[in-house]
Order: sequence, then C-alpha cells, then structure tokens
Amino acid sequence: MSIAKKFMSWVDARYPATETYEYHMSKYYAPKNFNFWYFFGVLSMVVLVNQLVTGIWLTMMFNPSAEGAFASLEYIMRDVKGGWLIRYMHSTGASAFFIVVYLHMFRGLLYGSYKKPRELVWLIGMGIYLCLMAEGFFGYLLPWGNMSYWGAQVILNLPAAIPFIGDALAEWVRGDYLISGITLNRFFALHVIAIPLVLVGLVFMHLVALHHVGSNNPDGIDIKKLKDKNGVPLDGVPFHPYYTVHDMVGIVVFFICFFAVVFFVPEGGGYFLEKPNFEVANALKTPPHIAPVWYYMPFYAILRAVPHKLGGVIAMGAAIAVLFVLPWLDRSPVRSIRYKGMLSKIALAIFVVSFVTLGYLGGTASTPTATIIGRICTILYFLYFLLMPFYTSIEKCKQPPERVTGGH
Repeated sequence: MSIAKKFMSWVDARYPATETYEYHMSKYYAPKNFNFWYFFGVLSMVVLVNQLVTGIWLTMMFNPSAEGAFASLEYIMRDVKGGWLIRYMHSTGASAFFIVVYLHMFRGLLYGSYKKPRELVWLIGMGIYLCLMAEGFFGYLLPWGNMSYWGAQVILNLPAAIPFIGDALAEWVRGDYLISGITLNRFFALHVIAIPLVLVGLVFMHLVALHHVGSNNPDGIDIKKLKDKNGVPLDGVPFHPYYTVHDMVGIVVFFICFFAVVFFVPEGGGYFLEKPNFEVANALKTPPHIAPVWYYMPFYAILRAVPHKLGGVIAMGAAIAVLFVLPWLDRSPVRSIRYKGMLSKIALAIFVVSFVTLGYLGGTASTPTATIIGRICTILYFLYFLLMPFYTSIEKCKQPPERVTGGH
C-alpha cells in the first residue's frame, strides 16, 4: 500500500473524507441532460468565493468610520498596489452574484426545481437570497459615498412607516437619530462577520439537501427510478469527473466576461457603481435622483407603485415572501415548463417581462406614466403567484418521457 493510501486509510478511520467525497462527487449521479441553465449554480459558488476572498483582503485596508471610510477606499484605489483590482473585483462581483443567482432562480421556475421532493432545497435557497439582499445592503453603505448615504437613508426610513413602533425601530436600526459613523460601524460588522457566517452555513445546507434528494433536470423527471444491476441510474453520470470538467467551460467563459467588465467598465454604466458614489457622503447635498443598486430596483419599483407608504412596504415585503410558498402554489402534475400547458408558459413569460420592467422603472425618475406602468407590472407580478393554483390545475399538460432527453 502506498504512503498516500495509508494516509487516507488513517484519515478515513477518524473522519469520513473518502465517504464524503464519493457521496457528493464521484458517486453522486447527476442527470446527463444538464443544459446551459445549470451553469449558474456552480457560478454562484465561484462568485461567493470571489466575494469572500476579496472582501477579506479589503477589510485589511478599510477604515469603518464616518471620518475614514471614504478616504481609506481612495487609499486602496490609488496607493495600494493592485488595490483597484481587488476593489473592482468585489464591486463587480456583487452585481455578478445577483446576475447568476437571478438566473439560477429562473432555472428553478423554468424546470420546477421547487416541487416535491425539493421544497426544502428551494426554501434554503430563498434563505440564501435573503442573506444576499441583506449582505448587499449592508455593504452598500460602507464606501460612504453620497449615493450610499442617501440610498441607505431612504431604505432605513421604511421601518418608520410601521404604526406605533416605526420611529423607535428605525432609530434602533440606525443606532442614531440619523445615519452616522455608528450606523456604518454596525453595518460593517454585519457585512463582514454575521451575514457571511449565515450565508456559508446556508450554502452548505443547500448542497447537502440537493445531493440528498438529487438534482432536477430539464425534463423534470426522477432519474432514480431506472437503475442498472449495480444500482446506478441509467440516465445519470458521476458528477466528478463529468460535470466538474463540463463546468470548467462555463467558469472560463464567465471569468472572460467578468474581467472584461472589471478592466473596461467597472462602474457598469452607473448601475454597478453610481456616479454620486465617487463623492464623499454629504448630508447637505442630495443626489438628483436617489435609487438603489440595480438588483433591488424591481422591489423598489413595487414600493413606489403603492401610494400609501405602509402599503408600499408591505407590498415590497410580500413580493419576496411569496417566493417562499411557491412549492405549494404550483399544482401542476409535471415539473418542467417543457411539458406544462400553454397557460403556465404565458404566465411565466408575463412574469419575466413584468419583473424586468419593474427593474427598469426602479432606476428611473417617478413620472405619472411610469407610476401607471409600475402598478400594472406590480399587479402582474403578484397575479403570477396568486393565480398559479388555478391555471396549473386546469391546464392540459403533456406526458413527460420515461427517460431524459437530450443527454450526452
């Protein structure tokens, strides 16, 4: 027996290293018909690692105080060797994270990855999404730029709309009567320590839950039903080496696009880094148009679409909360959009158009026309979920095949 095998034998007697590797990699059988949409799960992991590594590095140079935050960021950008690259990788990575996560969630809607037995996988994924939104918001204030300051000012005033306890709650969240260095410092702690710990834990749970029930596929059928004499699914292939090599192609293409943005358009046309954020926070100078970062814009548009402040806050919260009950709203006998009826296909198309439109409206100035369109899209957004139990139960679906189609 070689030294390596002796060492692994010693480790395995004390820790299930080989067993864990086989369960999650070499003997985990994934459907052989994964397509383009299945790249975004692994890309989410890649971006998470990027955010953690660059974030740790940035904390070494960052000064989380009202007096030093903006100056320390300028120091990182101008004086630290390679500092500009790390900062832009982190700021671009934040937007990349939401891009791949939104596409990952869309894949779930497309192929019914939230349906039985994957309800818990979806719920944990939604927990990850909530953590990402919190992480993005807490990190948004840290540069102490003018848009960061005023954007946070608007969002932190939302709790004040809650009757009786609103003002006290808003003050408790800020830690002061107005946004100050105290707010910045507590947001820094939440952004750097608290939320990342929860996020990494939820990602681990997400993967364990997924590998326990098995991955879904574009046909939405269970590959565990048909197995060979050795108990291996006929339509499955070992995740390693097949998909580890397959995913490398997607990762390389992603990094080409990612670094093209980092090197040439790191501000993303004002969507990734807003122009007012290149000025230090100023409580006496309001930006011409206050808007959140692009990945919050659909929900910000829903907030603005409701005329009553408290109603807007409730609608915005409900727009996220309704995603948690999605597994129990879909009554369709099939999972994949390939075999669902025309009503589901039309509903999903309208939902996507309304969500993208809300995203656009959330970043524009409020006008009477924009308000009307925003209200229509808000109604369409909610109708997709509220009517789902009805149109999924009455439509005529196709019969899914016994085995997966389009495999390698």
